[in-house]
Amino acid sequence: MKAFKHIALLLLASFAMVSCFDSANPNYQYMPNMYEPVGYDTYGEYEIFPGEQEAMLPPEGTIPRGWQPYEYENSNDGLLQAKAELKNPLEVTEQNLESGKALYEIYCAVCHGSKGDGQGILVKNEKILGIPSYADPGRVINEGGTYHVMMFGLNSMGSYASQTDELERWQIVQHVMNLKATLEGTPLLSPTSNEEVSADAEASGASEANSSEEQN
Repeated sequence: MKAFKHIALLLLASFAMVSCFDSANPNYQYMPNMYEPVGYDTYGEYEIFPGEQEAMLPPEGTIPRGWQPYEYENSNDGLLQAKAELKNPLEVTEQNLESGKALYEIYCAVCHGSKGDGQGILVKNEKILGIPSYADPGRVINEGGTYHVMMFGLNSMGSYASQTDELERWQIVQHVMNLKATLEGTPLLSPTSNEEVSADAEASGASEANSSEEQN
């Protein structure tokens, strides 16, 4: 009788083991690689952290990767100050001009138009209205103001600070200034004009040096 019970229990255990087995899911791991997450869960609790909180503020003084300081505030006063003080630090080169044009066509032309006349495809299709021409005499459109608006946005235009970096924004500014000059019939920014400015500065420096020698 005892032997019968033992055999019955053994058969029952074997049946239970076989019935729960799934050939598609063998319930064992080998070489798990990255199947098991090694990172901490967001807002998880872990003894290794102060207060057992995974979510912590970054150390004081740290900045996001790629972040560049910008001293002008996102306000009307900040915009006016940028218009009055901020200048494009980039040298006028073929590469900067070409990059600025390409970036402008990606981010700006859809509203402002490829010519800067405020007649982008969205305006023509009446999806958005009130886009001014860069040559609008009632508006002060200069390097500092254009950069500031790309940083923070203005009215219906949003910020492009997340889509473009500092270099790209200044390259776009160069192209915008050339579009404005074309509309107004004034000289364009060009590597040649940049060289002329350098030559004038050298000539001015040489003249001052000669005057100083003559006085001595």
